Amino acid sequence: MADIRFDDRTAIVTGAGRGLGRAYALELSRRGAAVVVNDLGGSVDGHDEDAAPADQVVAEIQAAGGRAVASYASVASDDGAQSIVERALEAFGQIDVVVANAGILRGKSLVRTTPEDLDAHLDVHTKGAFHIARAAWPSMREQNYGRFVFISSMAGIFGLAGAAAYGTAKAAVIGLANVMAIEGARRDIRANVVAPVAASTRMAMIAGATTADAVPPRLSEDAVTPMVVYLASQECAYSGSIFSAGGGRYARIAAASSPGWSAGEDPASAEDVRDHLGEITDLDHAVFFATGDEEMRVIMGGS
Repeated sequence: MADIRFDDRTAIVTGAGRGLGRAYALELSRRGAAVVVNDLGGSVDGHDEDAAPADQVVAEIQAAGGRAVASYASVASDDGAQSIVERALEAFGQIDVVVANAGILRGKSLVRTTPEDLDAHLDVHTKGAFHIARAAWPSMREQNYGRFVFISSMAGIFGLAGAAAYGTAKAAVIGLANVMAIEGARRDIRANVVAPVAASTRMAMIAGATTADAVPPRLSEDAVTPMVVYLASQECAYSGSIFSAGGGRYARIAAASSPGWSAGEDPASAEDVRDHLGEITDLDHAVFFATGDEEMRVIMGGS
């Protein structure tokens, strides 16, 4: 089969100055995409600004013969996201791919997490994903094509101790992608989620997962990138799906429902729930719903 290519495509990658975002930007460019390298250049905890990381990635791409421009705007504001999209349209005339990767980390337990910590995570991870998606959507809708890849985390899917704000913000990104997948289906606009497993990023090292000199290749950013690249491509056959990527393993993750127990027309009691827990919790015959409407139809008995 032919290689996956992005010739005549434009990709925006947020948080692309370092780590995973840099790896995504470089690989998309290597495969032919024009890339907007967006990075505020701040610290892992969301402070400071620095243009150098984005500029360095742009220089790498251009040195290899690719096309790229830098953007230093913050995705945490609507104006910032709009400026990123405008940068893409001015430089390359279109937007085909958005990889919403920008993020921060203040690793704290629930009781140590302040409201300000939560707001900071929501601003970058959740609102940042919303802002950049909303800004890029009109261009994709007009051309009847687009690919969104949202970067979530196992902390938001399965939970992780010491990541109360981070896990909350990352879980919310999944809901956004699910809605966008439904709304974009008629126009070939697809939205998927990747939960990376990488030990070589600044976030992983600050969290104590590893040290710079002890990262095996299968836990590097390069092991996550293939999943992101496929989901960003025209060949992508999925929308509204979640994928784990890293450590040499690639897997689809899905929310599942048991067939459940129905009380019929009469309201159930707490005792009824207790007495039917086996049926309520049995996932041996799991059901998967593509939309919330599908579950509602089951609840209403197919009416």
